[in-house]
Amino acid sequence: MITFILNNKTIKTPEHAGMTLLDFVRYQQRLTGTKIGCREGDCGACTVLVGTLNERGVMEYQTITSCISPLGNAHGKHIVTVEGTNLKDKLTTSQEAMKANYATQCGFCTPGFVVSLTGFALSNSEKNYSNALDAISGNICRCTGYKAIEKAALQVVEKLENQEVHSFGWLIDHGFIPEYFKSIPQRLLDIEAKELNQPKGKFVSGGTDLYVQQADDLADNDVHLIAEKGYLKGISINDAICTIGTNATVTDLWNHTELNSLIPNLRKHLKLVSSEQIRNMASFGGNLVNASPIGDMTIFFLALNSELTIIDEHENERILALKNFYQDYKKFDLNDGELLKEIRFNIPSNQSYFNFEKVCKRTHLDIASVNSAIHIAVNDDHISEVHVSIGGVAAIPKYLHETSKFLRRKDLTVEIIMQANEILQSEISPISDVRGTSDYKRLLARQLFFAHFTTLFPKQFTLNDFVQHA
Repeated sequence: MITFILNNKTIKTPEHAGMTLLDFVRYQQRLTGTKIGCREGDCGACTVLVGTLNERGVMEYQTITSCISPLGNAHGKHIVTVEGTNLKDKLTTSQEAMKANYATQCGFCTPGFVVSLTGFALSNSEKNYSNALDAISGNICRCTGYKAIEKAALQVVEKLENQEVHSFGWLIDHGFIPEYFKSIPQRLLDIEAKELNQPKGKFVSGGTDLYVQQADDLADNDVHLIAEKGYLKGISINDAICTIGTNATVTDLWNHTELNSLIPNLRKHLKLVSSEQIRNMASFGGNLVNASPIGDMTIFFLALNSELTIIDEHENERILALKNFYQDYKKFDLNDGELLKEIRFNIPSNQSYFNFEKVCKRTHLDIASVNSAIHIAVNDDHISEVHVSIGGVAAIPKYLHETSKFLRRKDLTVEIIMQANEILQSEISPISDVRGTSDYKRLLARQLFFAHFTTLFPKQFTLNDFVQHA
């Protein structure tokens, strides 16, 4: 029995764990403020809040897109739709900000924006304008042109920024959330949501890849939800080695203070990956086994020369380099009953540098046309170690074996980089599709490769240097 709190109501349902949370909310509970838009996690019209009681007994809320989230992942949580944010006889602070700034026209997207702004108020992030815009970055509006919505976000920030601690009591007193939120921690403890007794079926974690492709199939057939498996969670750093559980999310990486101090611009790179809603729910393991040739985090981890720990149903483990994991289009080295357990890589040192680049039709939050990453160690302009990866130009996420091999133990010069690009071009085999022609992707591959060096070594290289040597 799936048990959770939906707004102010305790839910116990025998519904199929693989149906989407969106369909349960709209069709079983008739809470139609949560809209059906793209059904791919792109538009944000279906945004809801997920509240989890952490080990300290404190509620943590995050936004997700309910259209690609399995109902079973709500088990033991507090799910909040736009109706669950309402106050009696007056607008909430987020609703009032949208109204006061004329930030709504047709109204279809408005509930998603309201929930995202409410999630921002409840979050642990610094209450500044930049973070407020991040919070609504996954919500699309076709009417307003966004400026009015951005002004609404600013109004919310102004209500929050002078207050250091935003407790439930403070947020309730200032009209951000209704009073029943105070009762949720104890009510979650009282419902004693035991671990779901799950059948054997397709492994599903966050669902952000699978539910875009197979939502109907997953709603009709057995699924085995693994998002709450503790042994697949966590991020740790020991002896300059970072180990990431495959159930960890991009948000976990985003919020990891030590990792952000060790990898400069980490959040800048991660912001290119997806909206906040998707960063909150998508697992790294799911991203890797989706085996998309343009999976952003796959390209990210390939350049870090990561290795995988794979576990079977008898808890036997084996280690495999990520660059050897992919065999052909959507084919990889994973046997029946096996799961990815951990991703492990060496932390970049003071003499090494990491960079991630991406081109897509939308500036952010879109599927890449081509993406690329590099991890390079340089000492006195001499390359001691380098790993380059690229996506969108082959049947698999591509680790550039020959390009990386060529660059090792070479001097860091324009001429060497130009020669490396020629090798890169021989390693890739892009095809023409909706994201661009093969010639266009080759051009992007070249430009992103050059961009690594102009970004990491701006005093040594400019784009003109490569143009002149072309």
